[in-house]
Amino acid sequence: MDSYLTLLSFGDLGWGDEIAIGVVTTIALALATLPIGLFIGFLVALAKQSREWSFRTAADIYTTIFRGLPELLTLFLVYFGLQIGIQQVFRALGVEAGLEINAFLAGVIALAFVFSAFASEVFLSAFRAIPHGQYEGGYALGLHRNKVMRLVILPQLIRIALPGLSNLWMILLKDTALVSAIGLTDILRQTGIAARNTKEAFLFFGLAALLYLVLALLSSVALGRVEAAGKRGETAR
Repeated sequence: MDSYLTLLSFGDLGWGDEIAIGVVTTIALALATLPIGLFIGFLVALAKQSREWSFRTAADIYTTIFRGLPELLTLFLVYFGLQIGIQQVFRALGVEAGLEINAFLAGVIALAFVFSAFASEVFLSAFRAIPHGQYEGGYALGLHRNKVMRLVILPQLIRIALPGLSNLWMILLKDTALVSAIGLTDILRQTGIAARNTKEAFLFFGLAALLYLVLALLSSVALGRVEAAGKRGETAR
């Protein structure tokens, strides 16, 4: 037991420092991905219900690709393929410039693509759940289209979409583990290094499982309170 505590301790003898860095990296990656994924997903949902067929087609192609590809493959395509593609464009333009996409940025981009593809479907369902009379009521009050969206539709949209987006956040937390495949020092990579060096795989991978469960539990509590607040606001109206 003492040897296990030593391995998990902070300092030169233990792996606590490295694993703590992994926890911070995992949280930072998920939090950096979330707003980007939500923003892109919202735009894709708007495009899906646009009257312009080209917008609808482009949005459908986008969601089909990133919902259909395995997340790990998307990560590899961004980390290796996007970097090569941008360098090829620079060469074609006659620009001599080196560009390197680090593992964190690649993780954010890849996970944001996947998250936004699924989030767009959640937003689209929420849009369709809002009665058309809400739009007409806003226009009847003399509100501009942008104000109707911002003041009338968006608050209802967030409340309706929140349960689905909460599930996607949980999936995003788990998907951050994939970035260990490209060398980012997240929870899984740090515990994996510790397991290989100490030959204590069960201890460190068990710790990784516990850390992910703790993050999921804390997220569930926080999201539950947000959803409860949204329901209280609905009841008050």
